[in-house]
Amino acid sequence: MVEISGHARVVIIGGGVVGVSALYHLAKAGWTDCVLLEKNELTAGSTWHAAGNVPTFSSSWSIMNMQRYSTELYRGLADEVDYPMNYHVTGSIRLGHSAERLREFHRVAGMGRYQGMELEVLAPDEIRTRYPFTETHDLSGALYDPYDGDIDPAQLTQALAKGARDMGARIHRFCPATGVRRDGDEWVISTPKGEIRCEYVVNATGYYAREVGKMFGRDMPMMVMSHQYMLFDEVPEIAAWSRENGGKLPLMRDVDSSYYLRQEKNGFNLGPYERNCKAHWVMPDDPMPEDFSFQLYPDDLERLEWYINDAVERVPLLGTAGLTKNINGPIPYTPDGNPLIGPMPGVPNAFEACVFTFGICQGGGAGKVLAEWVMEGETEWDMWSCDPRRFTAFCDQDYAIAKGMEIYGHEYAMHFPHHAWPAGRNKKLSPVHDRVAALGAQFDAYNGWERANWYARPGDDTSEEATQTWAREGAWFEAVREECLAVRDAAGILDLPGFSRFKVQGPGARDWLNTLITGMAPKPGRIGLGYFSDAKGRIVTEMSLMALDEDFFFLITAATAQWHDFEWLTKHLPAGSDIAIEDVTEAFSCQILTGPKSREILSGLTDADLSKAWLTHQSAQVAGIWCQLVRVSFAGELGWEIHTKVEDTAPVFDAVMKAGAPLGLKPFGMFALNSLRLEKGYRAWKGDLSTDYTILQGGLDRFVKWNKPDFLGKQALEAEKQRGVNRRFVTLVVEAGDCDAPYMSTLWHNGAVVGETTSGGWGHRIGKSIALGMLRADLTEPGTELEVEIFGERFPATVQPDQPLWDPKNERIRA
Repeated sequence: MVEISGHARVVIIGGGVVGVSALYHLAKAGWTDCVLLEKNELTAGSTWHAAGNVPTFSSSWSIMNMQRYSTELYRGLADEVDYPMNYHVTGSIRLGHSAERLREFHRVAGMGRYQGMELEVLAPDEIRTRYPFTETHDLSGALYDPYDGDIDPAQLTQALAKGARDMGARIHRFCPATGVRRDGDEWVISTPKGEIRCEYVVNATGYYAREVGKMFGRDMPMMVMSHQYMLFDEVPEIAAWSRENGGKLPLMRDVDSSYYLRQEKNGFNLGPYERNCKAHWVMPDDPMPEDFSFQLYPDDLERLEWYINDAVERVPLLGTAGLTKNINGPIPYTPDGNPLIGPMPGVPNAFEACVFTFGICQGGGAGKVLAEWVMEGETEWDMWSCDPRRFTAFCDQDYAIAKGMEIYGHEYAMHFPHHAWPAGRNKKLSPVHDRVAALGAQFDAYNGWERANWYARPGDDTSEEATQTWAREGAWFEAVREECLAVRDAAGILDLPGFSRFKVQGPGARDWLNTLITGMAPKPGRIGLGYFSDAKGRIVTEMSLMALDEDFFFLITAATAQWHDFEWLTKHLPAGSDIAIEDVTEAFSCQILTGPKSREILSGLTDADLSKAWLTHQSAQVAGIWCQLVRVSFAGELGWEIHTKVEDTAPVFDAVMKAGAPLGLKPFGMFALNSLRLEKGYRAWKGDLSTDYTILQGGLDRFVKWNKPDFLGKQALEAEKQRGVNRRFVTLVVEAGDCDAPYMSTLWHNGAVVGETTSGGWGHRIGKSIALGMLRADLTEPGTELEVEIFGERFPATVQPDQPLWDPKNERIRA
């Protein structure tokens, strides 16, 4: 047995395609002093039995980027590392059964075009020109992806391994990591062959990641599904077609029936994602084995019967082929189906690159992203979709199992903007949850917190089916309009549990915050927005800074940003600092009271000074209960945020509702808030505000204090200011059809793509469709005419002045 010892810059635990890709990309970037540990042989986990499909399709911009990169890498990898691979770029046909599915295809085709890929939406009568053996009588169309295909997973992994080794990286097979410990600023990894020290460690152990995570004190948000695919005998007609056409049939996915069908040699490979699915290793009588290398589950074909029959009806040739083999293996799932790539939450110099449901098609891009995280502490593309910190403490194992099964059974589902998935709900409830539910609230989860999206009126259709549409005017539309107009004309109240909030206190807290934000921390008694940029000047996050004293602040941020923003603060805290940072999210709640009659409503409940100006705050009593009254409103009307201790939420809510009833107070939800904030041009995190854009591109110049001492990102922003921004944030009014512009809709001018939307929706106060977006800088002059591509159709749009569409001078909010 060869002993290992010494030091490496990075140790990667896990030798599947993702771990080996990470090693390859680190070495390619010059970090050759890296080691990979694999408990068995490379590919022994999920990689060896993967089907090896390599699609580019995704409705997520960042995941499409990652998958596109993989295909580009794989096409040249064999020649680059001198290792032969079976990689068939066959293209694919994705079948649609409905108009809604065709809209999804058009949207993804637009995103693909923006990334340099020409995806094609086909009419039903064009499908057989690409795939002559399919029945098309009940189809609405299809999406053709010429970049799709399949690859041999083992050969791919070995090619990446050869490339990494040739550049100087090391791989130790049959060498499991048995423990980890922190020693000063280093990690010490224990193995049966000795210990190895390193600066950084990566958990890339696939479906075994939860067990390895426990070594770091981490309970991973994941579970494991049983996934089967079937191999069928040779079909003479397929063999003849391949000879005649010199290649394989395109891979076919019937996404509404939930399976893929691929040519395998001259036969078929059928892989369903069945609704009646099965999780493994989740019950006491089915524990996770210590080692499952190169093993499979027993066949379980009964639950696939419907899918087999449906596939035979779609491609009758399949019914002539004999079944030769069934593969039933473990596939890991996170609660949203996306992998974990990025910093391990709360653990220094530790990263995750694991829980890949589609590891083969994402492996190349994942290695790139992981290498950037380790080497630079940031990534080229905003990768929040895969960031481990998106799942916080509420994600227990029951939640992970429920969501994983839901995702698997709806693997090809469309993600409609007003639809809420039902599994794993009610993890965190507001103290007034029952009250708002009784008022008709229709909920969705935000970092586990149930919040009202809208309030249904008697007779409104609240079925899940009613929300499965891209159209603007669903069952919620008129109710949301009434909520918005109540905020405009009288007042509205929004119960908003789960705001992330951090207490920052100690000598030098103000000066330290000023080194992190682009502007200046507010004076005591005031609140202001703080924008945090990275070293490249890109937008990391936005927080509200509430100054209670010279060196005492509450920082308030998005619910989903809880772990992300807390870690951003703590990692930039100087060593030996006396500044204390505490996450007090669970201790407080918030209600937004806003509208022209909000002052009148509060006046009978408090002796607070309600004449205090916009962007101020004060401790006060409301209905005899302590609260912090904050004079801000994300809705863009006169209003206050009422921050209370969690246990005091209900009596304050009751008192405000009672006082507001004669004045027209109405509860409103998150759909209304989104409409209201769009009319004000207020940005949303990880849509309008992300590391895909710099502070200056984001139109946040007024939040930059250029003459203050150095702050993070200042040098990059000064350089960008001097050369001029190449694109800039704009507000557009769109002459849209029956749909508003979704995230990443392309902007056109004179036949060329010139930008993208970052969010969109209907403004009920102004009665218009609004899009916020990023546009080529020379086109941002107000009045410039553009087109917005919405689900494949282009609609006229006009660039607006750099001011809110509603109350442009902020007279109402300052009233």
